[in-house]
Amino acid sequence: MYEVHDPRFEECALGDDRLETLYDGCRWAEGPLYVPAGRYLLWSDIPNDRLLRWDETTGAVGEFRAPAGFANGNTLDRRGRLVSCEQGDRRVTRTEHDGTVTVLADRHEGRRLNGPNDAAVRSDGSVWFSDPDFGLLSDYEGHRGESETGGLHVYRIDPATGAVRRVADGFAGPNGLVFSPDEHRLYVSDSRANHVRVFDVTADGDALRGDGEVFARCPEGRFDNIRFDDRGRLWAAALDGGAQCFADDGTYLGRVRTPEPVANLAFGGARRNRIFLTATTSLYSLVSSVTGPRPRFA
Repeated sequence: MYEVHDPRFEECALGDDRLETLYDGCRWAEGPLYVPAGRYLLWSDIPNDRLLRWDETTGAVGEFRAPAGFANGNTLDRRGRLVSCEQGDRRVTRTEHDGTVTVLADRHEGRRLNGPNDAAVRSDGSVWFSDPDFGLLSDYEGHRGESETGGLHVYRIDPATGAVRRVADGFAGPNGLVFSPDEHRLYVSDSRANHVRVFDVTADGDALRGDGEVFARCPEGRFDNIRFDDRGRLWAAALDGGAQCFADDGTYLGRVRTPEPVANLAFGGARRNRIFLTATTSLYSLVSSVTGPRPRFA
């Protein structure tokens, strides 16, 4: 199951020697998010237009929301509220603690977004998200349509004003994004270019500098979402390439092979050492020797 390409990956391969199947009734699973306050995992089943919920204490699975705007990526803000990228409804939303839904962004300069894919929340409360055209290509994972923005970009939502600002462009298919542990850099995967770019964040935290350099190229498969562990290693879901791990210098360390193409991954569990993998029809987990970063809440 583990494939070591660099000796530094050996310490990552000391956990379970098999994947545990938690659910296998999806059409295309993405967007896993562990919610520590409730000890449950949310994830998206995009073609079925629903969010699902797996309870860690009972193992029960049920619908969290349907319809769900063909939601893709999910994250938590600094107050523990769910932030979802609804690529079908072409918007980013926040679910309040009382269950109501607030639209954070659906337009830029008066034009509808393409279909947000993944989001990351910075410690200042700003929400950063990718906006490819995947949901516009057909009615399978969204609604067939035309782009109004004229490109595929990354945006920032200002926490005070709600203003949506374009912060990065030049992508073929922007997908997963994550901040470095110190929030000085933003990493963005590009599924069509099949690499991860890294950008420096400005000192005031509201923009990016430069065009971004290539941090890593996918050795096998195709990059989707990306996440850091607590040792600064970058993990990437790579579809047919499994779950891949890269050192902080971009060196490919190794991978976890998966029985189905894996679209997204997330860390969770009571000790943050459980890796959740959304892979085509299934939700898998792996209790690992790797630990995810500690969640940051206000």
